[in-house]
Amino acid sequence: MSVFKKKGELTQFQILAEIAKNEPHLRQKDIAKKLGITVQAVSENIKNLVDEGYVETKMGRSRYKITKRGIDKVKMDAGDLKRFADEVLNIMSTYKSIWPAIAREDLKAGDQVGLIMENGTLYAGKNESSAYAEVLYDAYKGEDVALIKLGGTIDLEPGEVTILVLPTINQGGSRSIDYGKIENILKKDFEKVGIMGTVSRAVVDKLNIKPDFEFATPHATVAASKRGLNILVFTVGKMNRSITRKLDENGIEYKLYDVFRENLDS
Repeated sequence: MSVFKKKGELTQFQILAEIAKNEPHLRQKDIAKKLGITVQAVSENIKNLVDEGYVETKMGRSRYKITKRGIDKVKMDAGDLKRFADEVLNIMSTYKSIWPAIAREDLKAGDQVGLIMENGTLYAGKNESSAYAEVLYDAYKGEDVALIKLGGTIDLEPGEVTILVLPTINQGGSRSIDYGKIENILKKDFEKVGIMGTVSRAVVDKLNIKPDFEFATPHATVAASKRGLNILVFTVGKMNRSITRKLDENGIEYKLYDVFRENLDS
């Protein structure tokens, strides 16, 4: 079904609808403001509507009046628009919200499964859980499985974020760091490591740590924490402000450690 095939037909329909309300003292600038177009555009469209016999102009309280032909046109266009909208809504209702997970076991279409988040990854299995879904297609153990009809809630606590503030290159960079303090912090398990800045790259290389994210680190840290992962982030100087601001905005708690060599007692 095609609706308003020609350029400007939708605008003319809207203008006719406004004129059909028969509001006293209706002005072109009022129509322009209502439709979000220029007064010039309204004027040109009204001229065309008058020429085509859909609108007539007159003096008095209402300058414009819709004709019977105009009323018939509005009714016909409105009907076409409604049928088009109904058709679109009917099509959209056939779409299903599909979510991916990793199958813990072989699953068949129609199986009811429980959902659990582990190390930031969503898993589906036949175990009971506070979150559940239905399998859309068959999937083998370890494969990605398509899920529909998700319900319940996934029990998940935000992960902890630990931020290390390193000295800038002007402050000595990687040569001015208390590595003993870092080693003590590393005794805690971290699922993900992020870095910000060149000095951070040098430090993780010295410690033989492979970072999981180096770009858009504040966003990646928030996303990982929301999945229940504990994250360690190496930042340089005032770079930590961009990540702490992002964490504050999302209500995620964090710990900040200054690891300058000259601040051994911090």
